[in-house]
Amino acid sequence: MRKILASVKKESLLLLRDTGALIILFVMPLALIIAVTIIQQGSFKSMSSAKIPILLVDNDKGSIAEGIRKNLDDSGTFEVHSVEGNHTLTEAEAKDRVFKGKYQMAIVIPERLSSDLQIKVETKVDKILKDVGMSFDSVASNSQIQEKEIRLYFDPTTQLSFKSAVKNSIDKMVSEIEVKSVYKVFQEQLSDSVALFSEESFLSFKEISPIVDNKVVIPNATQHNVPAWTLFAIFFIVIPLSINLVKEKGQGTLVRLRTLPLPYWIVIAGKTATFLIICMIQFYLMVAVGVFVFPLLGLESLNVQGKLPLMSLVALFSGFAAIGFGIVLGTVSKTQEQSAPFGATSVVILAAIGGVWVPVFAMPKFMQLVAGFSPMNWGLNAFYDVLLRNSSLVDILPRLALMFVFFIVMVCISIVYDEKKRAL
Repeated sequence: MRKILASVKKESLLLLRDTGALIILFVMPLALIIAVTIIQQGSFKSMSSAKIPILLVDNDKGSIAEGIRKNLDDSGTFEVHSVEGNHTLTEAEAKDRVFKGKYQMAIVIPERLSSDLQIKVETKVDKILKDVGMSFDSVASNSQIQEKEIRLYFDPTTQLSFKSAVKNSIDKMVSEIEVKSVYKVFQEQLSDSVALFSEESFLSFKEISPIVDNKVVIPNATQHNVPAWTLFAIFFIVIPLSINLVKEKGQGTLVRLRTLPLPYWIVIAGKTATFLIICMIQFYLMVAVGVFVFPLLGLESLNVQGKLPLMSLVALFSGFAAIGFGIVLGTVSKTQEQSAPFGATSVVILAAIGGVWVPVFAMPKFMQLVAGFSPMNWGLNAFYDVLLRNSSLVDILPRLALMFVFFIVMVCISIVYDEKKRAL
């Protein structure tokens, strides 16, 4: 035990003398989480408050175009333009402006859309009523009416998710207008005084959120950002840890230690204990920022009431996984030029496939399978289980076990590699 404590003391003194490493380990993660959350919050606010300028080319001049314009205005998301100065824009002009990035999108309503739709609806209603033996004044045949299309032009930089949302919204608007037209024609022909069809929606949607202590739990950006970037910070200790091991090998410190009756696992145990303390300090600093600093910046506070013990446990085992990876990297690497770039790149890759930046469910199927092998994904899901799913210790035990097994495997690889290298 004294040997382990001596090793811990040695590692602590080395870190305390390295101001740059301390800044990287503690200050940079705090700056990162504050910057990312503010930017994300600002983006959400700007998206909800600022309107997206779009163009509407109305070649119809009828009820459908009016309905689409009204729905776009009522949505509060779009700022609809049809003219520039005193000039009404044509389809070609709208297309040119959108493709040059001056507007996000353009909607082009075809000619005679409203009138042709009315004829088509009346013809269908006429046929239905005749089939059931009811008289109805015939209308013009719709055989000559061509299918209409509402053309959408998007800025080439527009994301696919935005395109899909707009297409679905426009499709819903047109479908509602068409259904109302059918109701209206039936109403006019069957009864002039009795309301046979109700336009009120029969189905509605209601989001059901989990309830804890009679309070509805509504997830927010803080609950996602603090765990994600805490894990990112914890795993970034791979860099100073691996550099530390490589430096000891290069300076001969490890050789001098090995001349003592000191097995390699004692060296690893000392580094593990020291960097675990650093991981926990990082975690509590990040939580403190989420609880105390975020509200001062106008951000939502992190609610850790009753959850901090389990969150601490997740952080502890995440630290084990990060340290195991750092140890094996430092043991295998021969120079700092090998360990530092590879460590930084590998942490970024683990974060990317682990769901820190992009949610795993949004990834391709193959990448979703790959994400299941990332220790960052295990830690992130464990944090989410505690914070958002109100899971118990039993629920998160499998993820904690995975991270600890990962640590054991990495340490075993390091010890075996070191023994074989010394035997050569």
